[in-house]
Amino acid sequence: MKKQNVLNLIKYHVERNENSFRNEAINIARYFDSIGDDQLAEYIMGLIAESNLYTPQSSDFESEFLKQVDVRTVEPLNLPLDISEDIKGIINAVNHNVGINKFLFEGLPGSGKTEAVKHVARLLDRTLFCVDFDNLIDSKLGQTNKNIASVFNEINSLPYSNKVVVLFDEIDVIALDRINSNDVREMGRVTSTILRELDRLTDLNKEIVIIATTNLFKNFDKALIRRFDAVINFNRYSQDDLIEVAEYYFSSFAKNFKGISKDTRLFKKILKLTTELPYPGELKNIIKTSLAFSDINLEHDYLRRLYNSLIGNLDGTDVNELHEKGFTVREIEKLKGESKSAVSRKLNKEDE
Repeated sequence: MKKQNVLNLIKYHVERNENSFRNEAINIARYFDSIGDDQLAEYIMGLIAESNLYTPQSSDFESEFLKQVDVRTVEPLNLPLDISEDIKGIINAVNHNVGINKFLFEGLPGSGKTEAVKHVARLLDRTLFCVDFDNLIDSKLGQTNKNIASVFNEINSLPYSNKVVVLFDEIDVIALDRINSNDVREMGRVTSTILRELDRLTDLNKEIVIIATTNLFKNFDKALIRRFDAVINFNRYSQDDLIEVAEYYFSSFAKNFKGISKDTRLFKKILKLTTELPYPGELKNIIKTSLAFSDINLEHDYLRRLYNSLIGNLDGTDVNELHEKGFTVREIEKLKGESKSAVSRKLNKEDE
């Protein structure tokens, strides 16, 4: 420990800069730990914890590459049963404390991967940190490699590693297939660096939980896949699963909009007639915008917008075709914004 460390402590105390004071105290504790005085190091860290200068839930943690994510107000997850069981399996594996701590979530955009990570952190009662790729990736040759090493040094230096989850969201940004002819050589070297650092993490830290997500699993480096203890596939939504998710979003959003007439039956019928429902992330946005963009003077306008977004071209679909699809006269009236008598006349005319 240098005199400067003591001067820094006094300076930060006078300035009431608790974050810098805490970081300086942690550095001092690490110094004593490095020279074999682990009792003093533990004593200092204990004082820091007792005085709340550092806790795993501290919101003022500062890092160049790690950003804390608030998991206290996460939305409920509507995952298929198979995926939910896998999430429970992760919780069990971590709680067994046998070194199974690295997981890869793969699936299409909007399938719930990132939200699931937040729930894992919440259920484990751990602080969630997300790697900031904006700062990590550098245009200078070789700098990204150095940044990768730095972020893993930060991860390995986190106090209370048994209370932390680190998320590499869309890790494919920095982990493309090294043998892919379309891949640049620099990114191949970056992937090699990640492999080395993950191996080093396995040796140094068996308590911290690492979760990565990817939308491009097919292009993922096979050697990197092997570094993860388990791969969870999020592309397992059935049509019924997606309808259930959509109904949840509709119920949650509809109550916030005045002037609409909530018609769950017609809403669900539109969903069932959709050839291929989008995954939850996109589905959520479609439902929200259908409600938000609807005309406040037309109580069923959101249904028309939903139909156009999921099936398409309602204006170009005549009432007879809608009737053949299984819509009743009353439902067609709501979708088309026409009177019941007008819809009936058109249907009778077609019958003639």
